[in-house]
Amino acid sequence: MNLYAINTGNFKLDGGAMFGVVPKSLWSKTNPADNNNMINVAARCLLIEDENRLVLIDCGMGNKQSDKFFSYYYRWGDQGIEQGLSKYGFHKDDITDVFLTHLHFDHCGGGVEWNKNKTGYQMTFKNAKYWSNKKHWDWAAKPNKREKASFLKENLELIHSSGQLNNISVPNGYIKKNSLLGLDVFFVDGHTEKQMLPIIKYKNKTICFMADLLPTVGHIKLPFIMGYDVRPLKTLEEKDVFLKLAANDNYYLFLEHDPTHELITVKQTEKGVVVDETLLLKDIL
Repeated sequence: MNLYAINTGNFKLDGGAMFGVVPKSLWSKTNPADNNNMINVAARCLLIEDENRLVLIDCGMGNKQSDKFFSYYYRWGDQGIEQGLSKYGFHKDDITDVFLTHLHFDHCGGGVEWNKNKTGYQMTFKNAKYWSNKKHWDWAAKPNKREKASFLKENLELIHSSGQLNNISVPNGYIKKNSLLGLDVFFVDGHTEKQMLPIIKYKNKTICFMADLLPTVGHIKLPFIMGYDVRPLKTLEEKDVFLKLAANDNYYLFLEHDPTHELITVKQTEKGVVVDETLLLKDIL
């Protein structure tokens, strides 16, 4: 098995929205804001090369939205899933599976692209199975008013009609063992209904892709929860359970949205779970 961190581009989000009720004087210590109160955010995906499978976990926001749409997110740096894949010698047609942690546009938008003439949309990864789960799909297809702007029809409609959509079954507890992709999956409901965090076993190490349960290092403290979360008290509970598990079992946590840190480990202290090490993915390969 080989692992690759794939940068699909960077953007900015409002710092207050990213930290909810936490005062700026606290969150700005780890996530400094610009003059517009915007903080830097990554769209870092993970590529798993395992025998005859090439699994991409999340795929960024893509490039098909309007200039007006993108103007809200202040994109910066190198952009695009194709550039990210080509850095390691891969092409989008090589991807066999796309694991979508959830269907917010910044996690699944790269899975649908303009066709050649820009007259309509096509699947970016034409040879891949796209993985979600039925409970989250139903939640996204009939969105609540709070999340409606994050679930874009141009993403969902084509993924659904393409015939490439597959579902991972939802467990009774937090963890689905040995899913159809061969990965364990940790399910959480605080950010959105049935977000999925894949757990990868790699050379006697355990790596978990954190998606929006832990977007950046600055969110390690339990009350540091995004204003976007639909059930913030549930997020607090889920973070507590997960971080204790990660500390006890020595997980490596892969951060999708942290602009600087790709990977962290955590440890249990008298003050709770805290960051132990900050690493690059290549440091453990």
